[in-house]
Amino acid sequence: MLGGELAAVRCDLEDFAAEMFEPFARADQRRWGEVYLRGLLLDGRKSVEPMAARLGEDGNRQALAHFITTSPWDSAHVRARLAWRMQQAIKPTALIVDDTGFLKDGNASACVARQYTGTAGKVTNCQAGISLHLASDYASTAIDWRLFVPESWDPASPKADAAKVARRTQCGIPAAIGHVEKWQLALDMIDETRSWGVDVPLAVADGGYGDAAAFRLGLEERQLSYAVGISTTTTAQPEAAQPHTPPYAGRGPRPQPVYPEPAQAVKKLVIEAGKQAARPVQWREGSRPGSGRSGVKRMYSRFVALRIRPAGREIRKNTTGPELLVRWLLAEWPATEPEPVHFWLSNLPADTPLATLVRTAKLRWRIEHDYREMKQVLGLAHFEGRTWRGWHHHVTLVSAAHAFCTLQRITRSPKETASA
Repeated sequence: MLGGELAAVRCDLEDFAAEMFEPFARADQRRWGEVYLRGLLLDGRKSVEPMAARLGEDGNRQALAHFITTSPWDSAHVRARLAWRMQQAIKPTALIVDDTGFLKDGNASACVARQYTGTAGKVTNCQAGISLHLASDYASTAIDWRLFVPESWDPASPKADAAKVARRTQCGIPAAIGHVEKWQLALDMIDETRSWGVDVPLAVADGGYGDAAAFRLGLEERQLSYAVGISTTTTAQPEAAQPHTPPYAGRGPRPQPVYPEPAQAVKKLVIEAGKQAARPVQWREGSRPGSGRSGVKRMYSRFVALRIRPAGREIRKNTTGPELLVRWLLAEWPATEPEPVHFWLSNLPADTPLATLVRTAKLRWRIEHDYREMKQVLGLAHFEGRTWRGWHHHVTLVSAAHAFCTLQRITRSPKETASA
């Protein structure tokens, strides 16, 4: 925001900050929380020194640095209040899980390592943050974060790097924190969100999470519906497949029921259904001009929906009875493509309309919108501190700044967020 724009909403920002930072023990913490939020909303780089330079009489660089990197306030308290406020404001229909990279030149920041990130589209030197977002069709906001600990930073891991482990104390990484898979961190955030009283019954994620059978099982254990991306090699049985029990040979244990044919890759199942099984679906308005009544182009493609039985060792181990459970397989197969291009699994009810399946699976676009705003406008990746606490403080306050912007848009006109 420009200074004049921020001045116009200064009272709203102060009220919002007072609500978010009410749990802070000291008045100076509440003050610097509001100042930091203001700094994030002003144009320019969002590391401490340039923010301080823009904040005028409140631009105390030392105080801002202490507040974000050292001050012992609990970021979870802010995120809980943020979740309560945004649940009321956007009436979320889904929780969306994803992760984003924080590119780094050096090796001193907490949990930095060479790892894959979609931010760069390759393996590179970065931190990885996992986020959980509340989302509806017209708005979304990040309400929880975890900094991913690579195995090289975990002293209990056989892949531990002595130099990285030695930096844990300097980075302030708690001794109890070790390497945990991203999908498990996602489940932990869902559990934490529920402990705050925010209980949204649907989860959406991309293939980085959906490919983990343990993640899908974890969602089902929590009685959550889901629509998650999967890779083409995920295996399943057709819905009509039935297990049979081989004849008993008279010796040894009696044979258990098995499926007569091996499970097939989901891509093969969709191709066998044929391109004629694809149906056209429009699922939301885009941002480009169009010739329709709304004046914008609607998002459109063709989709195949099949009832299948997801397979695999983890699924079989956690299935009671001989039959694998039936789930939805959704595949996007554009008319211009010789093969399907995207795949999802869902445990939504068997009578769920195709359009609902598509809208649910495609709701993940909201998280890309959030990341773009938080990185390009609010300085999500601008934090130059090296500590565990500082990283979590910064991403929490960026989420609060993003939520404030979302609230301003909703107040101005709820319809404006529909194609944001």
